[in-house]
Amino acid sequence: MRGWLPVVLLASFALASPRARAAELHVQVNDDKGKPVPDAVVTVLAQDPASKAAPRRTAPPATRTVDQKNETFIPYVTTFRPGDKVLFHNGDTMRHHVYTFSPLKPFEFVLVPGETSRPIPFDQPGVIAVGCNIHDQMITYLYVSDAPWIAQTAANGKAVFRDVPAGAWVVRVWHPRLRPGRPDLAQSATLVAADEAKDLVFPLSLLPDSRRDFDREHTRY
Repeated sequence: MRGWLPVVLLASFALASPRARAAELHVQVNDDKGKPVPDAVVTVLAQDPASKAAPRRTAPPATRTVDQKNETFIPYVTTFRPGDKVLFHNGDTMRHHVYTFSPLKPFEFVLVPGETSRPIPFDQPGVIAVGCNIHDQMITYLYVSDAPWIAQTAANGKAVFRDVPAGAWVVRVWHPRLRPGRPDLAQSATLVAADEAKDLVFPLSLLPDSRRDFDREHTRY
């Protein structure tokens, strides 16, 4: 009993210590009518990249799959980090001609029903719009970022970061229906206390959904 008691007390103290708690950053993304916007990509970066509070997240490379069902790419938006890979799978009953004009990673191939593409690696940040040369309404977006924190908004338009240390941060928001060629929307956020919660709201003025009203401009990423 005496042997493990100090360890338990030490562990309890560590959990109660302010250093064990991290600030929370809550980001709400709405359209210009106040409705929540899903599929927005939210990134958090240090205002001063040289700051000690600007960690670089290191994680094993991941491989994610974009499916094709009912003449739709699923998911609509997928986030990656440099070093990650993407696979395209044809879960439909017809062929799809997958392509992108993006200079970051140009590719083009035809997938027959049930076929999966070779892994496609990403080596630099950027946005890649991918379409189908047979079905114009099909489009998906691959967002590659080396930001320390990255998340996508849910159906309620919210993204929550629970492990951001105190410091000065820049929060950026991107969405496929923002006009191409513009920089991500950005706001500053300063977190003073380790247990602080900060709320930010981003109102977006969105273009029509290209999956319903095809616009070639949406492929220019």
